[in-house]
Amino acid sequence: MSGERWGARGLALLLLVGAVVVGGPAASADPSSQDWETLRQCESSGRYDVVASGGYYGAYQFDLATWRSVGGAGYPHEATPEEQDYRALYLYRMRGWQPWTCAGLHGLSEDADAGSERVPSYAESAYIGGAAPAWPGVAFEYGDCHSGLRVWQLRMNTYGFDFAGTGCYYEETRVAVLAVQRANGITESGVLGPLTWRAAWEGVSVSP
Repeated sequence: MSGERWGARGLALLLLVGAVVVGGPAASADPSSQDWETLRQCESSGRYDVVASGGYYGAYQFDLATWRSVGGAGYPHEATPEEQDYRALYLYRMRGWQPWTCAGLHGLSEDADAGSERVPSYAESAYIGGAAPAWPGVAFEYGDCHSGLRVWQLRMNTYGFDFAGTGCYYEETRVAVLAVQRANGITESGVLGPLTWRAAWEGVSVSP
């Protein structure tokens, strides 16, 4: 793969025109992406398209009444992964882990947002799943702060990093960026551009 500096600042300005930029950050109290992965593997073996006996659907095994209670339309297993992730976070914000037996089986802990009834945005749920959310159109470098950086940082916690999700690029982020670039054959520039962004979801697994 090629490097990412290629006029990063100029490119970012062009892409920002009409681009869909990641909005507000994921709440710091929300469960980690690893907790959501644990839940999905237990509930559905991580399959977003699964239909189980008894009327349970999708990665998070919604029944139709629960799905519709958080604004879901149609059948859960027919919705995109991003939509299922969003509705799962919505349900967690409404009722905590209570709807999922698997959360109890795996000892998943609740936190300040469990049952807060604070409706999430799609940007806040973007860190949860396995599909890469849209690149925010900005090539990040040391010292930058942005809500999109927070989404990327929370995703890296899936691989064993320990980001609090500040949304600011400092040494810990630089270490993670270089690890992703090294593992995926991206020029080790330290610039978090579109290749490094996607590789956090779709590339080779890395470790701290």
